[in-house]
Amino acid sequence: MEHVAFDDAETYEPDDGWARAALAGSDRFSFEWFEKPAGHSSPMHDHENEQVCVCLEGELVVHTEEETVALEQYDSVHLDAWESHRVENRTDERAVGLDVFAPGRGFDFWTDREE
Repeated sequence: MEHVAFDDAETYEPDDGWARAALAGSDRFSFEWFEKPAGHSSPMHDHENEQVCVCLEGELVVHTEEETVALEQYDSVHLDAWESHRVENRTDERAVGLDVFAPGRGFDFWTDREE
């Protein structure tokens, strides 16, 4: 069993106020808690991992090249591997979510990425 206390989790802040925390997982799947500040959007990107994004608090808008969907509390969306997407918080309040990736990944996706 692997226990990760939230306060001890590895964290990363790709942009000011956009916080991420690595929760328990493995190379087969990983979980990342995230907080997205008001008005923030991640850049359009894709990756080898399938992704499920769950909105835990506030509202998140997920954009792909094909469609846009608004997630309210406890709503989720599945993204295929290599599906270009971005996640946006259009509100004036923070939003909180949980990303699940398969296969698992680390923060090096953001730290080693070329713009």
